[in-house]
Amino acid sequence: QLHLVESGGGLVQPGGSLRLSCAASRFTLDYYDIGWFRQAPGKEREGVSCISSRDGSVNYTDSVKGRFTISRDNAKGTVYLQMNSLKPEDTAVYYCAARFPSVQAMCAPYEYDYWGQGTQVTVSS
Repeated sequence: QLHLVESGGGLVQPGGSLRLSCAASRFTLDYYDIGWFRQAPGKEREGVSCISSRDGSVNYTDSVKGRFTISRDNAKGTVYLQMNSLKPEDTAVYYCAARFPSVQAMCAPYEYDYWGQGTQVTVSS
């Protein structure tokens, strides 16, 4: 069973930055597609950014393009989400998730099998 752990959330002012990390205990994430998802109160979970294990291709939801960057450090077995120019509407619980490599919808939550517990990101002055 793949157990994912997120870290790096917190409270930040608008315009600030945070870096989220996703790691797995006992396993490496190299062989999995990894996604970052978020869920705000009263809203559905949405895909924020996802990265393929096959070719490193990435996907971003429109609202974060140019502000967020997903990356892998295979040596550390960690996937990061660098979030810059944060806005109040980015406030949500952020989850990382993993799936076996697939060509199916890259950043659809239902495609992912393993989930972390989530980390709260709050953007507020």
